[in-house]
Parts: sequence; C-alpha cells; structure tokens
Amino acid sequence: MTQVTLPQRRVMLSDLITEEITGCFQQEQIKELKLYKIANELLQTERAYVTRLHLLDQVFCAKLTEEAGKGTFPVEVVKGIFSNVGSIYTFHSQFLLPDLETRMSQWASTPRIGDILAQLAPFLRMYAEYVKNFDSAMDLLKQWTERSVQFNAIIQDIQSQEACGNLTLQHHMLEPVQRVPRYEMLLKDYLKKLPEDDPDCSQAEKSLNIISMAATHSNMAIRKMENLKKLMEIYEMLGGEEDIVNPSNELIKEGQILKLAARNTSSMERYLFLFNNMLLYCVPKFSLVGQRFTVRTRVGVEGMKVLETSNEDYPHTFQVSGKERTLELQASSEQDKEDWIKAFKETIEIFQQKNETFKSASKEVADEVSKEELGKRAPRWIRDNEVTMCMKCKEPFNPLTRRRHHCRACGYVVCYKCSDYKASLRYDGNKLNKVCKDCYFILTGRADAEEPVSGKKRGILEIEAAQVSGNSFLCGFLQYSTDRTKPCQRVWCVIPQHDALVLYLYGAPQDVKAQCTIPLLGYQVEDVQRSVDHPPTSFRLCQSKSVHCFTADTEEVKLRWLKVIRKAVIGEIPECQTPVDDNLANGCHEGSKCC
Repeated sequence: MTQVTLPQRRVMLSDLITEEITGCFQQEQIKELKLYKIANELLQTERAYVTRLHLLDQVFCAKLTEEAGKGTFPVEVVKGIFSNVGSIYTFHSQFLLPDLETRMSQWASTPRIGDILAQLAPFLRMYAEYVKNFDSAMDLLKQWTERSVQFNAIIQDIQSQEACGNLTLQHHMLEPVQRVPRYEMLLKDYLKKLPEDDPDCSQAEKSLNIISMAATHSNMAIRKMENLKKLMEIYEMLGGEEDIVNPSNELIKEGQILKLAARNTSSMERYLFLFNNMLLYCVPKFSLVGQRFTVRTRVGVEGMKVLETSNEDYPHTFQVSGKERTLELQASSEQDKEDWIKAFKETIEIFQQKNETFKSASKEVADEVSKEELGKRAPRWIRDNEVTMCMKCKEPFNPLTRRRHHCRACGYVVCYKCSDYKASLRYDGNKLNKVCKDCYFILTGRADAEEPVSGKKRGILEIEAAQVSGNSFLCGFLQYSTDRTKPCQRVWCVIPQHDALVLYLYGAPQDVKAQCTIPLLGYQVEDVQRSVDHPPTSFRLCQSKSVHCFTADTEEVKLRWLKVIRKAVIGEIPECQTPVDDNLANGCHEGSKCC
C-alpha cells in the first residue's frame, strides 16, 4: 500500500476544498439564473398583456364608443361591457411595465422584483370591479351583438384584423381575469427559488398576500366562464335543449349509467347530466358528429332523494326519486356508484341550504308604508325571491333585460322602467333616491298622466297574491305542472273568499299578478297513489284534455287541498281550513287568515 506523504495530503485537501467552493458557486449561479428567468418571463408576458389591453381599450372600446356617440346604441352599453379596463390599461402601460423594464435592465446590480410588486400590488385591487362586472359584461355583449347590426359589424371588423390573432372579443376580455392568477403563480415560483435570508424575501411575501386575494376573485370568474363553455357543449349535445345555457346552471357530474326497467330486470344504457338544480335523464342517439342525446326526463333537485339499493342480479344499484319520476340505476362499479350517490347527496344538501330563505319567504307580510309616512320612514324591502314580476307593470323579471330594483320609498321590487324616477326622502336626509313611479307622483305632488284611467277594471289575473292570501279558504306552496316530462314549478296557490270556485296560481307570495287561474267547477279530482312517476302526495285536476298536476309537501297538506277543491268542483262553498301550526305546514302566511 502506497504511503501518502504530507505534501500530497495537503494538495488533495486543497483540491477538495476547491471543488466544494466551485460546486457551491455553481449552485448559486444556477439559482440566480432561475430567478432571472422567472423575472424575465414576468416582463415578457407583461409586454404581451399590455398589447392586449391596448386592443381592448384603445381599439374595441374606442371604436364602439365613437359609434355610440352617433346615437346608434347607448354609450352606457359600452361602459357596461368594458367596465374599468381603461384604468387597468393605464396602470400596466404607464407604471408596472416601465418599472419592470427598468429593473430588468439593471438586473446585474439589483437582482430582485419583490420590492416593485410590493409597491404596486395594492393597485391590483382595481381588478375586483372588472371581475365582478364580467358576467354582466358577457350578457350585454351577447345581447347587443344580436340586437344591433352596427354594434356587431364593428366587433366583427376588429376581430378580422391581424392584431386580434383570430380570437374573439370575449377571449380578449377574459385575459384581465386570467392575468392576476398568473402573477400569483410566477411569484410563488420566485419565492421557492429565493434564499430565505434574501432581503427581497419579505417584500415578495408581502406582495404575494395581496395578489392572492385578488386572484381568488379572478379564479371564480374563470370557473364561471368555463362552466358557460361546458353548458354550450351540453346544449349542442342535446340538440338545442331549452334552459341549458343559463349562468345559474352548474354542471355537477355527467356520465353513462344503466337504467333498470320497472316491469322486468332488463337494463338499458342511459346518460345522466346532474346540475345544481335538475337531473337530465337522457337516451343516447346515433350521430356522426360526436355524442348526441335526447332528454327523456327532467327531474328537479327540489324534493329529490337518493338511496342505495340491493339487487342480486344487478350489483352497484341505487335509486333516485324526485317529484317527476323515480329511477333505479346501475353504476359500472362500486366506486362509480359511491361517486354518483355522493354527488347527488351533496347537490341536494346545497340546494336545500340555498332555498332556506325562499321557504320562509311567506312568513313575513309586507309592512306597507302609508301615504302619510311615505319618505319619512324607511320601508321594509320586499325580498327578491318573494316576487317573479315587477310589482308595478307586472312584467316578468329576467337576468338580462328586466332586472330587479327596489323602490326606496315603499320597498316594492320593480323593473328599471318603473324605477327610473328620483325623489328626496326625509328619512335619508332629503337625499335623492331611486323610487317607483307611484311614489314619485305622491312625493312630488305631481299628477300622474295615467291617473284618469287608473280606475278601470283590472284584469282577472291582476289581483295581488298577498291581498287574496290574507282572505282565502286556503293558500300555500304546491308543485305544479301540466307536462310530466318537465320539472314541476313551485307556485303559490290561493282559493280566495271572494272567488271561491277559482284557484289562483302565483309565482311567489308577493306577486301582484297571477300566472294563471283554474276555474274549478266541473273538474274531476284524482287522488294519485304512489307510482313510479308520482310521489304519494300528488293529485290531479282533469277536464276533457286539460290536466293539471299538483304535488304537496306532505300527505296532510294534500288532504287539506283535496277537501277544499272537492267542494269547489261541484259548486259548493268550501269550509274554512284551520292552520295546522304556525309554520309553513299549510303554506299560509304566519299570522294571516285562512278564512
């Protein structure tokens, strides 16, 4: 064995130390290179983003604003679509981008970006307004693209230009929503590569906290956009099925399933689309252009139940029962069955939680402000979910062209046309507030141009639900349908004292106009027993080809309705019904009379 001399040992030790130092130096260089790449990626993507913001603000918005100035369409529409995109463009083009470019040119002496982001990150809070307005902007854009030829022509012309990159305006408008989460991702990556003792660490963490809060709102908007895109795909798969592309619809789960026949144990291939408010039970159909289905049945989530079943011949089965139909289904595996049952149960639970306020809506009677107190005392606002139509003009509300507004004087829910008035209210320090037309004329003392004809006889449907509910033989919520293939509609039903042989159907307890009336005289009353298609609390009214299907919440409530209706259909005045208790068991307003 060769003896290592002392000089040789010194040389070997020196070499090891040199290698260690070189290795550490190389690792530091690699870390610095990675930090530089992240910072440079932030700069390059920021430049591209500012170019897109310029397209939105200086091209799309500017051109549409210029055309709106000619009176072709309202300027407010353009403002409603682009929101505060001008402020966002100014911030990025004149502040953030120039600071990043300056810093990257000085990277050798100042290798950090956390201090810049910490200084400017608070301004990203302006994205909250843009993200909050995003859904409304998409609705307005779709509405006016279809309504105005000139509006659509300008958008199509800009979209055909090379600067647009063959992308739609909607796609470009999504970029500000996606940008903040991009900052969050890059900053997290930057912090991972940054040494813990680096002086830029605290600044980077501070800016990350601010950006993460803004990113939460953006991520929610992105999910909504992705959900709408998925709804469009389902709309195509179902051959244009109505009421699918609606922002309130959310797809929970979809997939193939087997349906067990009721009369025998054969199974049939089916496809389910479970939404937050309904289940679509579909049959596959032949197609050369991708998956296509026909909707066989819609089952509403309200009142839906799901339970596990056992079948010796067919494993992995479970049952879904709703007001419209009961389905016995077979999953492909035990895990698939558990996934479906979990999805159904969670959807039902969330639906019930969201509808708690709706179920208690009829407990409170509107505390109307008298003419003498109008403007002097703050009114009790009628809740949005207590009405389905404007309480003045009686036109039904919708999320696009006729939204809900509150009169600050009387508290009624009215449409924008009926709330386009302002009057000073004493209870609010005589400040101008939005009020309905009737309150405006009372508060200002002006004569209503329509007053001479206000005394004309109202139509048969123009009787307020609250008015007849307080003096009725029976009132309450029932599920109603004239077609078994569609989900039942929850309606407020009233048999008033002044019209004892007529059943009035309202959308909600505070509606000022009935959706329809059913003259009960001559109808046959059928007490529907438990079946596959009907729960045991159902009953029907039949006359010739006219069939009205109802479902009560409980067997007791159904019997109360049958007792009153069976009298009315033969022309007899029903007996007064005594409330079961003080809650909604009988569907009446708390404190109101049933006779």
